Amino acid sequence: MNPRDLIETARGLTEKPSVGAPEGGAPSHEERPGRPTQADLRRAVSTAYYALFHCLAGGGADLIIGANRSPAWYQVYRALEHGRARNACLQKRAMQRFPPEIQDFADVFVDLQKARHQADYAPEGRYDEQDVLKTIDVAGNAIARFEQVDVRNRREFATHVLFPQRPS
Repeated sequence: MNPRDLIETARGLTEKPSVGAPEGGAPSHEERPGRPTQADLRRAVSTAYYALFHCLAGGGADLIIGANRSPAWYQVYRALEHGRARNACLQKRAMQRFPPEIQDFADVFVDLQKARHQADYAPEGRYDEQDVLKTIDVAGNAIARFEQVDVRNRREFATHVLFPQRPS
């Protein structure tokens, strides 16, 4: 998955006009012509999070295995776990060894994971287009800044989120 494509998909969901009601049916209370539905906005938030997740999964596989899509590459790519990555990002002491761009990426990752859970699993609450667009921009900027960090630091961060820390 290309994280930039996912960011563009999320943006597209915020611009998507609602489809009309089925023939003979009344439009739902969420549908307003030319406006994204609440489902579109929720999906956009979720997609923005997945852009971060796949940036980390793909980047980690590229940095640890190399860019060839071998079975080992796919194993590393699929090894990233949502909860483990979140917990690693929350380890403030460990995160201090990384440059600010990676620390910011980790903070955005945690925040967007919470937002994704809310968007995907909590039926209450309404989403505002402008707030969702800001969320998407924050994710896109975090990815762009993360990708500019030197390879050594990104590799160490990938190792930090993928593998448990064992005492020396």
